Amino acid sequence: MADFVLVHGAWHGAWCWKRIVAPLWAAGDRAYAVTLTGVGDRAHLLGPHVGLDTHIEDVVRLFDCEELSDAILVGHSYGGMVITGAADRLPGRVRRLVYLDAVVPRPGESWSAGHTPETQAARRAAIAEHGTLPAPDPAVFGLAGDDRAWVARRQRPHPGRCYDMPLDFDAARWAKLPRSFIDCTAPALATIAGSRARVRSEPGWQLTEIATGHDAMVSAPEALLAALSASA
Repeated sequence: MADFVLVHGAWHGAWCWKRIVAPLWAAGDRAYAVTLTGVGDRAHLLGPHVGLDTHIEDVVRLFDCEELSDAILVGHSYGGMVITGAADRLPGRVRRLVYLDAVVPRPGESWSAGHTPETQAARRAAIAEHGTLPAPDPAVFGLAGDDRAWVARRQRPHPGRCYDMPLDFDAARWAKLPRSFIDCTAPALATIAGSRARVRSEPGWQLTEIATGHDAMVSAPEALLAALSASA
């Protein structure tokens, strides 16, 4: 049996893991999906104070409330920032980090650090105008038809303060943790390109490729479940 803590990416919520949580429990594991403050069913808590530090605290509090001590921490997309910071706050309580097509930061980097200047400029302009990052069309995640509509109905603007907030953590302690990267390759989301290259240039990574789009928990749940089981 393994404990999985599932952390969604930008604009999403715990809802995005719907096709993953029940099968993990059915297989004898335990799965806890976090909704980060300001999105999903916690969208009513959105405000200018919500940042990466808030989201790290969301995960730490779940660990404490569920009394988790040996969990596999899974972060999707922006959630890679969150799980990295949470693991730093939870020494000895994380068995493995799983980056699902996710940002893999180095100390002092922000979510924006891996983006092109054009993407940075566009997102900062959106934040200046709205105070948030408006949700994109889920088609950019490789979704179509009912899946695209399902995600589009549920996405919410992401707290703007998260975008340029740097993350400090103990790199040496992080490097000792077992780490997996699940690369969603068809289509590959451009904003994750830097992390894809990074994990292929560094030692210590378990790498899995899934021929699906960025939201693998929606578009390829069976393949993702197999990859998560292998990480356990």
